[in-house]
Amino acid sequence: TRSLLGVFEEDAAAISNYINQLFQAMHRIYDAQNELSAATHLTSKLLKEYEKQRFPLGGDDEVMTSTLQQFAKVIDELSSCHAVLSTQLADAMMFPITQFKERDLKVINLINDHKFSLDCLDHDAAITRYSRLSKRRENEKIKAEVTEDVYTSRKKQHQTMMHYFCALNTLQYKKKIAMLEPLLGYMQAQISFFKMGSENLTEQLEEFLTNIGTSVQNVRREMECEVENMQQTIEDLEVASDPLYLPDPDTTKFPVHRNLTRKAGYLNARNKTGLVSSSWERQFYFTQGGNLMSQARGDVAGGLVMDIDNCSVMAVDCEDRRYCFQITSFDGKKSSILQAESKKDYEEWICTINNISKQIYLSENPEEIAARVNQSALEAVTPSPSFQQRHESMRPTVQSRPPAARTSSTGSLGSESAALSALSLDSLVAPDTPIQFDIISPVSEDLPGQAKSSGQSGRRTNPFGESGGSKSETEDSILHQLFIVRFLGSMEVKSDESPDVVYETMRQILAARAIHNIFRMTESHLLVTCDCLKLIDPQTQVTRLRFPLPNVVLYATHQENKRLFGFVLRTSGGRVESRQTSVCYIFESNNEGEKICDSVGLAKQIAFHAELDRKASEKQKEIDRVKEKQQKELNKQKQIEKDLEEQSRLIAASSRSNQSGGEGQFVVLSSSQSEDSDLGEDGKKKRESEA
Repeated sequence: TRSLLGVFEEDAAAISNYINQLFQAMHRIYDAQNELSAATHLTSKLLKEYEKQRFPLGGDDEVMTSTLQQFAKVIDELSSCHAVLSTQLADAMMFPITQFKERDLKVINLINDHKFSLDCLDHDAAITRYSRLSKRRENEKIKAEVTEDVYTSRKKQHQTMMHYFCALNTLQYKKKIAMLEPLLGYMQAQISFFKMGSENLTEQLEEFLTNIGTSVQNVRREMECEVENMQQTIEDLEVASDPLYLPDPDTTKFPVHRNLTRKAGYLNARNKTGLVSSSWERQFYFTQGGNLMSQARGDVAGGLVMDIDNCSVMAVDCEDRRYCFQITSFDGKKSSILQAESKKDYEEWICTINNISKQIYLSENPEEIAARVNQSALEAVTPSPSFQQRHESMRPTVQSRPPAARTSSTGSLGSESAALSALSLDSLVAPDTPIQFDIISPVSEDLPGQAKSSGQSGRRTNPFGESGGSKSETEDSILHQLFIVRFLGSMEVKSDESPDVVYETMRQILAARAIHNIFRMTESHLLVTCDCLKLIDPQTQVTRLRFPLPNVVLYATHQENKRLFGFVLRTSGGRVESRQTSVCYIFESNNEGEKICDSVGLAKQIAFHAELDRKASEKQKEIDRVKEKQQKELNKQKQIEKDLEEQSRLIAASSRSNQSGGEGQFVVLSSSQSEDSDLGEDGKKKRESEA
C-alpha cells in the first residue's frame, strides 16, 4: 500500500510541477499584452511537451495528448495576436487554474505533510505502548487505556488515509479539468475578441472547442459519480473494519487458518544487546517460498532472515511479552524469537512456518495438501478400533503394481493380505519398539546381521567409477542406479509377509515425528546394485550403511504420497540372539518412490537370473568334465585295440618269414626295421616289452 501510495504522490508532484509551469505561462499572457506572442508560443511549446512527460498514472494519455496537440497548433497560429481582453482572460483563463493550484494542490500537500504523517506517528506510538504491556503485571485500567488509544489512533489513521486516497484519486480528474477549462476560456476570449471574424478561427475549430467543452462536462460528471462511489466505499469500509481496529480480535469471529503456506504481517523481533538485556524491533515480515524475509519501512525490497526449509518452530515463554515463538534453522546454528500482535497471528505464523518447513509449498495445491497432512497427523495420533478401519483411507493398494515386484525377491513370501486383515497391531509391530530417527554410522555401531567385511565400513566410493589398484565389490554388477533419499526412521517389526507392515511403520514414524516436532532428515544417496543397497554420504562419498540384497525381503511405496517408500531387512540377531529379526526402514525421495521400488525389483530379478545362470553353468561344466573323462577312456580303449592288432600282424609276419627262408627273412627284417622307424622310440620300447 505504501509503495502504491508513493506512486500516487509522485504523480501528484509531477502534476503540481506541470501546473505551475502552465500557470506561469498563462500569467504572462494576462500581465503583458505586448508579450502575448511570446507567451502564447511558450504555452504552445509546453502543450507539445506533454507527451514527453512521464506521469506514473497517465493511462489515458493518448486522448489527452492528441487534444493538447490540437490546442498547441491553434495557439501557435494565434501567436501573432497582440491584444487580449484582460477581463475575459482573468475570468475565463486565470481563475480555474488559480483555484486548482491554490485549493486542490495545497490541500493534498497539507494532508501529506502534516495530518497523515502525524496520524502515522500517533499510531506507531500507540502500537509501541500496547506491545510493552506486561504479562505479569496485569493492570486492567492501563490495558483499557492503551487499547482505547490503539483503537482511536488506528481509526483516525484509517480515516485520514481514506480521505487522502480519495483526494489523490480526485486529483486525476481535476488535473484534466484544470488544464482544459483555462484553455477553453482562453479560446472563447479570443473568439469574442476577434468577433468570429478572424481567419484563424474557423467553424471547424469552433466545433472542436464545443466537443472539448462537452468532454469536460462528461469528465466532471464522471468525477462526481466516482467521488460518490468512493464516499460510499469509505462508509462501508469503516463499518466492516471496525472490529479490525482492535489489536487482538476475537478468534471466534475471525478463525485461525492453519493450512497457510504464505504469511505476511508485522512482528516484533528480539535483538540481544548484552548478556541478559535485549531490545525489540518492529518490522514487516513475509514468507517467500522457503525463506523468511523482513522489510524495514522505506526499503525497496525485503532481506533474507532465515531459510525455513526443514526448520523447527515452537512457542516460547518470554519474560514480559505475549504471543512469542522461536524459529530454529535446520542445522541449529541460527534461531530467532518473534512476537505477534494477536493470538490469531501467533497461531497462524506457527502453522504457516510448520507447513513451509515440510516443503508443502512446492506442490501444485499447497493449501489442500497442508490440510490433508494436518488431518493425517491428527488421525495418526488418535487410536483406531481396528487395523482395517485405520488403513481404509491412507493404505496404498497393491493392485497398481505386480505383487511379486513389491513384496519379496521370489514373490512367495506370503499371499495377499486375506488373512492379515484379521491381525492386530501387535502382530505387525511390537508395542514397545523404539524408533530410530537418524542413521547410525557402521563405524560406531554395527547393524544386526550386517557383518563388516575388510575395507567395507567407512569406505570411500569413487564417484567417477575408477577403482585404482583394487576392484570394487559392485564393479561387476550390471545395474547401478543412484537416487537422492532422506532417512525418516526405522524400527523392528514382527512380520515381513505383507506390505501392510511397511504402511503401518510409515504411519507410526510420521506420527512420532509430528508429535515430537522432529523435522530434521539426513540426506543420502541410495545406490541400487545387483548385490546390495548402499547409503552413501553425498559430501564425503563414504558408505554409511550397506543392505545385502538377499536380505531385503519386502519393499513398498505409499499410494497417496509417492515420495514415501520403505523396505524390510531380515537380519540375524536382535533382542533375542537365537532368532532372526526384521527391521523396516522408511525413506522420503523426490517423487521417486515407485522408481526406487522398481529398481530394487529389477535388481532382485537380475540377481535371481544370475544365480540361475551360475547354477546352469556349473551343471554344464560338470557334464563337460564327465564327457571329457569318458572320451579319455574311449581313446585309451581304442589304443589298446590298435596295439593288439599290431601284435597280431607282427606274429603273422614272423611266421611267414620262417617259411620263406633267408630272402624272406631279409624282407621281414627290412619290413620290421621300416616299421620300427615308423613307430619311433615309444613304439620300439613298447614292442620290446611285448616281446
